[in-house]
Amino acid sequence: MPFRPSHRQLEYLVTLGETGHFGEAAKRCNVSQPTLSVQVALLEKQLGVTLMDRMPGQVMPTPVGLEIIKAAKVILNGLDEIRALATGSQGNLGAAIRLGVAPSFAPYFLPYLLPPLHQLYPELKIYIREDRPRQLERAVLQGETDCGLGPLPSEDDGFVSQQICRERIFLGVPKAHRLAEFDSISTDGLKGERLLTLGAGHRLMDEVRRLADISGATLAEDYEGSSLDAIRQMVSIEMGLSLFPELYVRSEFGKEDGIKLLTIEGWEGVRNIGFFWRQSSARGNHFEALAGLGRDVADRILAMEQIR
Repeated sequence: MPFRPSHRQLEYLVTLGETGHFGEAAKRCNVSQPTLSVQVALLEKQLGVTLMDRMPGQVMPTPVGLEIIKAAKVILNGLDEIRALATGSQGNLGAAIRLGVAPSFAPYFLPYLLPPLHQLYPELKIYIREDRPRQLERAVLQGETDCGLGPLPSEDDGFVSQQICRERIFLGVPKAHRLAEFDSISTDGLKGERLLTLGAGHRLMDEVRRLADISGATLAEDYEGSSLDAIRQMVSIEMGLSLFPELYVRSEFGKEDGIKLLTIEGWEGVRNIGFFWRQSSARGNHFEALAGLGRDVADRILAMEQIR
C-alpha cells in the first residue's frame, strides 16, 4: 500500500501553516509541542520533501508545503462533510454550514432568509463569513468555507451553483446632475462621466468597468469605495455616478434624498445571484435545499412594491 498521511498529520500541518509557530499550533491541536513537531517531521520524511522552513522564532511553509496545505484543507473538509452527511440524516442540513457571503448582497438578504431557515432547521448552525466575492470563491474551493452566497462564479471554475434571483442594477446620479431629469438614458449619455466603484475583488466592479468600456465613461482610478454606503454618500455630494444593486436600493435608498436612480438602455443591468459550492463537495443536497429556500425568499422580496 502506498503511504497516505493521517488526518492528524494533516491537521498538524495545516495548523502550523496558519500559526507559523510550533507552540501555538500544538495548543490549538490540544497536543504537546514535541508530539506535533515529531509528526510534522515524520510527514516530511514519509513524503520525501521539506514542508516547513524552520527559522528562529518563526516557521513558514515552503512552496511545496503551501500546495500540500491547500490540498490538506480540502481533504479535511471532505472528512467534515462525511460527518455532516451522517448528521444530515436527522434533517438539519448537516448541523452546521460555514457560509461565505458577498457584502453587496447578503446584508440586505439574510434578514429575510435566516428566520425561516431557523424555523425549518432549528438545530442548524450558520457561521457567516463576509468577504469580497473573489476571496470567497477561493475560500470555497480550498475548503475553508462550505458554501458561498452572492454573484455567481463560472461553473468552469470548479463550482456548482444554484441561482436564486436576477437582481437589477440601477445607475445612481446626484439630483443636481444633468441626467437626473430622466428616468432612463442610453449608454451614449454617459460618455465622459466619472463612475465610482467598489474595490478589486468585487464582481460589481466588473460591471462598472464593462459599462465604462461600452459607454465612454471614465472609471475613477484614484479612489475605490470600501462599501456601497460610502459610494452612495460620494454620489450624493456630486463626486461621480455609480451602480447600485436592487436589494441594496430597496434597503437603503429610503434614507437617501440626494440621488436619482435611472435605468440604462442598451445595457443589461442585472446580475445573477445564488449559492455556490465545490463540484467535489459531498453536501450538494444540503446546499440545494438551502438554495431552494433562498429562491422562495428572493421571489417574495422582489415581488414587493417595485422601485420607482
